[in-house]
Amino acid sequence: MTARPVHDARARVAPYLDPTPLRPALGLDPTGGLTLKLESFQPTGSFKVRGAFSRLTALDADRRASGVVAASTGNHGAAVAYAARRLGIEARVVVPVPTPDGRVRAIQRFGASVTSAGAECGASEVEARRVADATGATFVSPYNDPQVMQGQGTLALELADQAPDCTRLYVAVGGGGLVGGICLGLGELGRAVEVVGCSPAASCPMEAAVRAGRVVDVPHAETLSLATAGALEEGTVTLEPCTQGVHRWVRIGEDRIAASLRRLYAEERILAEGAVGVALAAWEDDPERGPDDRCCVVVCGGNLDPEHLFHLLPS
Repeated sequence: MTARPVHDARARVAPYLDPTPLRPALGLDPTGGLTLKLESFQPTGSFKVRGAFSRLTALDADRRASGVVAASTGNHGAAVAYAARRLGIEARVVVPVPTPDGRVRAIQRFGASVTSAGAECGASEVEARRVADATGATFVSPYNDPQVMQGQGTLALELADQAPDCTRLYVAVGGGGLVGGICLGLGELGRAVEVVGCSPAASCPMEAAVRAGRVVDVPHAETLSLATAGALEEGTVTLEPCTQGVHRWVRIGEDRIAASLRRLYAEERILAEGAVGVALAAWEDDPERGPDDRCCVVVCGGNLDPEHLFHLLPS
């Protein structure tokens, strides 16, 4: 590994992805103290495509010829499918049996073949790894992979160019690929930005792992923040950068997630997925936020499921 792996990932990813917009959120904060990093503008509607390109562009010719396989219910699968198509690599994605048809079609639209296995993501991943072992394909983890995490960290380098005065960054946390990569990127830059890790109260395994110093079992309940829900893999590479780089952890309840998504649309006309509501609610409720702070909320994705959209509409 080089001394600046996130910068190296940026060099590999840059030919395929344009920088995403950074927009002042004057509807939410008329003082100009808040900006929104719009990862919902990525080709697949989510930051995940950064990590997918970072991982796939690092494959040599033989590995590319053998194809890639992933397990996903949505954003990661679409990201791997899109990056693979751009690079001329065959991609397969394994989804749980109950995955909504709309999510399956989104992955297929980006060029991957889709098969169903298992009742939840853990079982789908077991099948995806079996397929990888049987065919020689490369398994692409959504977060537990250094090159995937480094690719997500390219967001931090981009943000540093766009908002050099940013003092605090709010990031939704699931497996830790995004926030861990951001922490690595900020470290390479030597930037003193406070990183706030934001999790739904219904599922916050990374916060628990950081506090315990290891991956631990935690309860998981239903949440609007589907993109961050679920357990962590033992030995995940994201634990160390999250432990060292995240300054504070915040848990957000379901009512606040929904209210923040509604406010984001009402004030900014941005329709976003549940994980964004987690980060935005953390900014809204932050008792440490002061008038001189220059804050940024990562709008990590815009792929809101229709059933959740209906849930957010006033009755």
